[in-house]
Amino acid sequence: MGVHGVKAVFFDLDNTLVDTAAAGRRAIEEVVNALQSKHHYGEGEARVICDKVQAKLLKECHDPATMCITDLRISHWEEAIQETIGGEANRNLAAECYFLWKTTRLQHLTLAEDTRGMLTELRKGLRLLLLTNGDKQTQREKIEACACQPYFDAIVVGGEQKEEKPAPSIFHYCCDLLGVQPAECVMVGDSLDTDIQGGLNAGLKATVWLNKAMTTPVDTSPVPHYIISSVLDLPAVLQKMEHKINAKS
Repeated sequence: MGVHGVKAVFFDLDNTLVDTAAAGRRAIEEVVNALQSKHHYGEGEARVICDKVQAKLLKECHDPATMCITDLRISHWEEAIQETIGGEANRNLAAECYFLWKTTRLQHLTLAEDTRGMLTELRKGLRLLLLTNGDKQTQREKIEACACQPYFDAIVVGGEQKEEKPAPSIFHYCCDLLGVQPAECVMVGDSLDTDIQGGLNAGLKATVWLNKAMTTPVDTSPVPHYIISSVLDLPAVLQKMEHKINAKS
């Protein structure tokens, strides 16, 4: 599918192409079950531990120069267990929880068949690039787990670059990789703060916000050019863009 004036589409990964949130929920349930059945924690305690870990993940500040992501995330579990249960720190249990959570989450990260089909069709006329923020090791493991490499001309991980989304530099780096101009690119993602704001900062032709819940953003949020409730709606948006361009020409 070629679109006049558009040469490339950049896709976010987490909660855009793969349902990372759902995979994370499955992973948490596995840990809750293991803490109860294997370690004899009450369900309430197990859930408090997991809630604390999820809060720590949301606030996570990671400097790969000082600590690897594995050590940092085992520490999240260690702190959560100690905060909930008290007593001595239990690094072994923390590591067991972390690796169970991580393995389960990766097992449930899949690129849906209809999404694969859409990417295959789009790539017949456009260059496709995967642009994801996050720690290099974590994101590369997700990319490997969902086996999305064959669908893209290039993959860029924020943790491997000087700056992440929404900095214009990472978008311009992506443009250079594909040999295209910002005004020939479209960004698709679920985050207003990183994907949409970043696309606007970099001067891309259009930004497409994936808003699965169709929630109303706050007034101060960046305004996307298009809003879709499923990534599968993207081809229709690209066609709409083409009609607009044809109408102007």
